[in-house]
Amino acid sequence: MAKLAKLHRSQNNRMIAGVMGGIAEYVGWSPTWVRLLFVIVSSLSAAVPGILIYIILWVIMPKASSESYQQ
Repeated sequence: MAKLAKLHRSQNNRMIAGVMGGIAEYVGWSPTWVRLLFVIVSSLSAAVPGILIYIILWVIMPKASSESYQQ
């Protein structure tokens, strides 16, 4: 599996915008586990809704290009 050199939105592991896939590729985890963890943490946090954090990450994280991946 190719790993992202810097934190970017994923090209390969996208469901909506590639935010969780990019985080998973950056840390070397499974995208499914990162998504599941995000849903659990979001549902337990009453102060800040997870969708708001996702949208903020979508806006500030650049989209990965082929040069973003290290072999």
